[in-house]
This record gives sequence, C-alpha cells and structure tokens, in this order.
Amino acid sequence: MKNTPKSKILLLDDLINKVKSLKASGKVVVQSHGIFDLIHPGVIEHLKSAKERGDVLIATVITDKDVRKGPGRPIFSGNLRAENVASLSMVDYVCVVGDETPFECVKRIKPNIFAKGKSIKDLDNEINNKIFEEVKELYFGKVRIHETGGFSLSSSEIINNFIDIYPEEVKSFLKDFSRKYSFKEISRKINSLNKLKILLVGDGIIDEYHYCEAMGRSAKAPLVVNKYITHEIFAGGAFAIANHLAGLSGNIHLVSLLGNEPAREDFIRSNLKPNVTTKFFYRKDGSTIVKKRYINQYQNQKLFEVNYLSDSYINGGLESGIIKYLNSVAASYDLILISDFGHGFITNRIIEAIQDSKVKFAVNTQTNAANAGFNMITKYRKPFYVCLDEPELRWAAQERFADIESVAKKILETVHASNLVVTLGKRGSFGINNRGQINYTPIFSSKVIDTVGAGDAFFAFTAPCVAQKMPLDLVSFIGNAVGALAVQIVCNKRPIEKYELLEFIHALMK
Repeated sequence: MKNTPKSKILLLDDLINKVKSLKASGKVVVQSHGIFDLIHPGVIEHLKSAKERGDVLIATVITDKDVRKGPGRPIFSGNLRAENVASLSMVDYVCVVGDETPFECVKRIKPNIFAKGKSIKDLDNEINNKIFEEVKELYFGKVRIHETGGFSLSSSEIINNFIDIYPEEVKSFLKDFSRKYSFKEISRKINSLNKLKILLVGDGIIDEYHYCEAMGRSAKAPLVVNKYITHEIFAGGAFAIANHLAGLSGNIHLVSLLGNEPAREDFIRSNLKPNVTTKFFYRKDGSTIVKKRYINQYQNQKLFEVNYLSDSYINGGLESGIIKYLNSVAASYDLILISDFGHGFITNRIIEAIQDSKVKFAVNTQTNAANAGFNMITKYRKPFYVCLDEPELRWAAQERFADIESVAKKILETVHASNLVVTLGKRGSFGINNRGQINYTPIFSSKVIDTVGAGDAFFAFTAPCVAQKMPLDLVSFIGNAVGALAVQIVCNKRPIEKYELLEFIHALMK
C-alpha cells in the first residue's frame, strides 16, 4: 500500500535508523533541509532536482521555535509544514527538527547527499560566507553536496509582498528603509564589528527558572501551594552580554564581581563563550548574585522572584584593586561597555576611572526591584552611547507624562551623551544624538516567549554599532531585530548569534 503523507513523517531517532538501514541496503539517500513555509515553484524544482540525485529523498523541516525569518514566521506550524512537504510525491520521508545549531540534523542523519537549495546559496553569498562552509566542514564529513537550481523567488518574498502579516506602519517603514540601505551594506557593516576590542564591565547574574504546577490553596495560610517540576539555570546579566558580544567580535574581556560563598565560578566559566576572557573580583560579604524566578510551567507565568545578593557598594581594598586593574587595561580596548544593574559593583570611583580613561564608553543602567529610584544614568558623564528602556529614562528625568522626545533630549543633555536609544516595548525604539538627529523604529516581533534578557541583547549589539559610527536609524533597526529574536528565547538560555540576526534582517528586507 502506498504511503500516506502522515505515514511519511517520522521522529528524528526513527529517521536516523531508517536512513542507516536504507544506506546499508545500497540506497542513495538525499536530504533537503528548510522551513518549507510555502510550497511554491522554486521549492518544487529544488526537491525534484534533489530526488534525481538519489533513490530516497528526506526533507527535514525546521521547528517553529528555530525559524528566524521575521515577524509572523512561520506562517504555518511545524506539523502542518511537515504534512505539506510529505504530500509531495518526490519526498519519501519527513521529520521536524530543531535548528538551534544550523544543520545539526545533517550530522546526526548522515545522508549520502545534502541538497543545497538556492536559499542556502544566498546565505553563502549575501549573509556571511562562513555560515555554510563552517557547518559543512564540521558536520557533513563524507556527505556530498548537491547545489540545486530553482527559481529566484523565495517564500520570504512571497510572504512579505502578498500576505498581510505586518501592520501598515511596519510595512511602510521596511519599504522606506530598504530603499535607503541594501542588505549587503548592512551585512558588511555588521561583519566589520569583528575587529573591535571590547572591555565589558558589569554585574554578572545567575538566573534560575524554577517551574511549578499549582496544587491548590493552603488550608493554613492564604496562599497557593505549588509543586516543583523542574528548573533551568542561565548565565545572565554581564555574562549574557559577553556571550552576545562574542558572536560579533573575537576579542571580548569581561570584568565582573563574584561572591565568595558560593562563587559558582565553574558554572559561569563553563557557560561563557571560548573567546570571552575574564577577570573576576570577589566580595567577602555575599554570594555571587542569583535571581530565582518561580514560574507556572503551563501558563508560562512568573509567580514570584527571590534575589540572593549583597547590594551595598564595595569599597576599600577591593574597590581600589578593581580601579587599578581597569587603569592598567582600559587603553588596550576600542570601547568599554558598562552593564550597571545597581548591585554594588559599579561605584562612583569606578565610574570616574572609566570616564578618565579617555576610552569611549557605553552605558546601560538597569532599574529593578533591588535599586528602584537609586540606579540612575545621571551619575555618568560623557558616554558615547546610552541605552535605556522607557521607565528607566523617565525615572532618571523625573518626567512621567512628557513626550518621549523631550524626555530623551533632557537626559542626553544632562549626561552629555553623544547618542541615546530608548526601547519602548511594543512601540519599538526611539533614538536621538547630539547632532540633532532623531529616529523612531517600529517593533519587529510578533511572538513573545520571555522578555528577560532582551534589553541586554539590544545593548550588546547596538553599542558596537554606535562605536563604528553607524547611522542612528541603522543602529535602531539592528537593535529592534535583535530584540525580536531575543524575546523568543527563554531568559538567557542562549545568545543571539550573528548569523541568525543576518538571516532575520535578510528576511525582513525581502
């Protein structure tokens, strides 16, 4: 009996065993890999060409969470996309796979031939010529590569032009923006950041997510009792920023403060990228900062948070030692990024040392429950770039209701900053600089999983862009694209990689 579309769809382990069996029997197995959001003529031609190279064609469909193609993508769920591909006669087997690491499934499936479609060829030529070549070397091994032809029209072009997934404001913005900048130009500017030497000074935080299930109301107290299910631990704060930066530049040096008991240094070091070098200092009056959030797993709703920290300012020999170290290394870097969570590490004397270093510096001061009303951007002078969210900006300016432009201008002048960008949540971002330029960029995200860490990602990517003198509108565009990717990731589970940012921008500008 002929296979039905649903019978062609296998789990990854089952597909791996099936491919092993087919190859053992002498069959030539070809693999195609992609989103398959829309089945258009270019996709059909690609799959027909792929099938002609072997006996069996398998199609691996990227899972929803790993699709990096802009707002509203994918149009269809992974299961529906898999069924659509499976309905094609030339496709023998289909599997929905994760793509957090690009082409990881090729390493596991081990087909005889990998059919490289035009979209991947475009990634080679337009986005980053290392994307495909690196994974080919690492994963493909003896797998042969077949480049298919096909039409130049892509799913992203069809969706962007014929399906109404964007608000009118976003469509109008992208149309105007694409007239001003080409993708190649943006790609070149982002890739140019790899030569920057960046010193990051900031509060490192360990974020813990403890997932719970509500059991019912306590009989002895007015509270809901929760049952523990599982937990995840992430390197957050300055640790997360360092990992974001490490995808842009090969020279990142992190200076941060840990506690003595427990320091959790092994966990921190094992969760930093290899090209992040570190200098840790240690305070004796507390542990490394830990923020535990308790979350209803099924509703993905945060219930409450417990912070483990000593937030009094450091002083004495510890403070002096940090200043001495910063004075000795600062001149070796192109820029300094300050991630100030207001947890006692960044003192006024440390701020003065950075300001006196004459190295241009960028600042993000965060308002949180531990420092509300005390950790203001106004304690800094002459940063080349300030990045805040709207509440942080308004709190610092003591302006609750004034229009955002006048509030941003007030803070820009107060701290004598060269550039300032304010993130506005669902309203996008607003930028202003001391040359009188003003810019508003709409939001690009359509689904939000978690906002924790999104501001850090925005800061990590935009600060180097400003340092390289990119135009304000381009900086905000890149930042909003990063933000749209970051809110799809739970906390700081992984950093935003340059290749996925470029893929996202590429899709936006189709």
